[in-house]
Amino acid sequence: MAEVKTREKRILWIISVPMALLALSAVYPVFFAINAALKTRKGYVLDRFGLTTDPTFVNFSQAWNQSRLSEYFTNSVVVTVGAVLVLLVVASMAGFALAILRFRGRKIIFITILVSLMIPVQVVLVPFYRTMIGLNLIDSRPGLIIAYTAFFLPFSVYLMTAFYARLPRELFEAAQIDGANLLRVWWHIMLPMGKPALVTLGILNTLYCWNDVLISLLVLQDQRTLMVGIAALRGEYTTNVPLLAAGICLAAAPIVIIYVIFQRQIVNGIAVGAVKG
Repeated sequence: MAEVKTREKRILWIISVPMALLALSAVYPVFFAINAALKTRKGYVLDRFGLTTDPTFVNFSQAWNQSRLSEYFTNSVVVTVGAVLVLLVVASMAGFALAILRFRGRKIIFITILVSLMIPVQVVLVPFYRTMIGLNLIDSRPGLIIAYTAFFLPFSVYLMTAFYARLPRELFEAAQIDGANLLRVWWHIMLPMGKPALVTLGILNTLYCWNDVLISLLVLQDQRTLMVGIAALRGEYTTNVPLLAAGICLAAAPIVIIYVIFQRQIVNGIAVGAVKG
């Protein structure tokens, strides 16, 4: 009995030590960014890794006001909220159609969506940019909302299809017998029952849109989103690291708060995506 307990303790230590190191490697960059943001530029140069003894919040106010992060923050909020709302509505409708309805070509459409998930974004950037120019959507918030919808829609449709496929088809058939059309079935039955997946999908798409730099950099030229604005804080030859760290902290704060609040829904959503549709 004692040998079994000793063996279990060894196994626990073997698992715990790597996990603790992994957690430390994830937490340390956050600690470093906050600590650097609280230093002056001179204080950072003199001691980059030491704890700050005289914290200051000047970098946060300077990044927010003088570096126009407040304007970029507004752009990110408008674009992210708009894109997420469009994605939720379209993905919910498409998922309902692919999972519940029976029509010719349904499997081909679903396979095409799965294949599109394997295409890297960089491969389609040139035709994407030319299309945006042709539609006169460059340097506009609606253009970026449409771009985000196009790039993130395949995963969104796949997730909602996988979720709706788990629901009993008898619900749809009973609603049809009662005389409800497709729109009423989607609005009154499928949409409320799909709330867990929709919450998860909204969180994931918020993370994708908020943290994006590449697509935003192509579409918005005179304007900027928050992440592009923070990337611009880096100088060509020298960089004010405390100012950059303060901008990173300001940009990460809303996402960290959302993740902490909804982390269980995110995990459940990943599990939903693993279900066969």
